[in-house]
Amino acid sequence: MTEREEDKLPFTEHLSELRDRLVRCFIAVGVGFVVAYIFKEKLFDILNAPLVKVMGGETKMIFTGLPEAFFTYMKLALLGGIVIATPVLFYEFWMFISPGLYRDEKKFLIPAIVLSLIFFIIGSSFGYFVVFPYGFEFLLAFASENIQAMPSMKEYLAFSSKMLLAFGFVFELPLVLTLMARMGLVSVEFLKKNRKYAVLIIFIVAALITPGPDVISQLMMAVPLMFLYELSILGSRLFGKKKDSNQEDEEDENSEKFKVESDEAGEK
Repeated sequence: MTEREEDKLPFTEHLSELRDRLVRCFIAVGVGFVVAYIFKEKLFDILNAPLVKVMGGETKMIFTGLPEAFFTYMKLALLGGIVIATPVLFYEFWMFISPGLYRDEKKFLIPAIVLSLIFFIIGSSFGYFVVFPYGFEFLLAFASENIQAMPSMKEYLAFSSKMLLAFGFVFELPLVLTLMARMGLVSVEFLKKNRKYAVLIIFIVAALITPGPDVISQLMMAVPLMFLYELSILGSRLFGKKKDSNQEDEEDENSEKFKVESDEAGEK
């Protein structure tokens, strides 16, 4: 019996565990929501700061519907609650999938949880401090004497939150691919062989995730993703699953056998 078979639970117990973990996640988000709502104006000022800086401090947000400001603050508090609860969310996710891992793989769970949070913060920070200034400068360049930019609270929150979450999650790529390599699902050779397809997929994902036809934002997401893909190859090389000598000998024997059979078939 394998280690994974020993840890198998009935399907109903998996559902029960999933329910309990989801309840804890919702509680964590709820607590974070309350905290974020208390500081909603300050949070919105922080979120709005890159745009204000690009516009020279001469901008004021508007809302065109009477309940727009209220619901915008509610959505902002919810997003803030999710961010505050991120450590709990990552922890519950990794602990839920832990029964499907071997014992030597489980020792990477705590580092995976910590690194998930770190990569998410780095990705969101990159979007906030690097992408936002250049992206806003590009978009506001279309303003003129007859066309004035009057950002709406609702539209700005939708745009900025989508961008920050997108950059936060795509920066998880090295961690995900390294863990997949550790579990034997992918290999360094596979990642290197399919690099050109990965680049194509990266540009497609960047075009789909970034809102609107903003070429600058798309490039500023695609370029770091290509770097992260190369970092994933390095991580897979360092921490990926190593083949033991028996596996390598067996593969060499199978390869040699296949070559001999092919030569014999060619001679016939």
